Amino acid sequence: MKVKKYYQESKDELAKVIFPTKDQIRIAFISVVIVVSVVTLFLALVDLFFHTTLSSIVS
Repeated sequence: MKVKKYYQESKDELAKVIFPTKDQIRIAFISVVIVVSVVTLFLALVDLFFHTTLSSIVS
């Protein structure tokens, strides 16, 4: 009986879950790509700045 009760409670909880729509997934994906691109660009610029600065100091 415990297994049956567990299965029924799990089914009831799963019915309460609200899954995202395709549009919400698409918007979230685009947002993540944009944020990752911006952070990557920023880190590349910081790396370039430090590389040129340290290269001029060492040389």
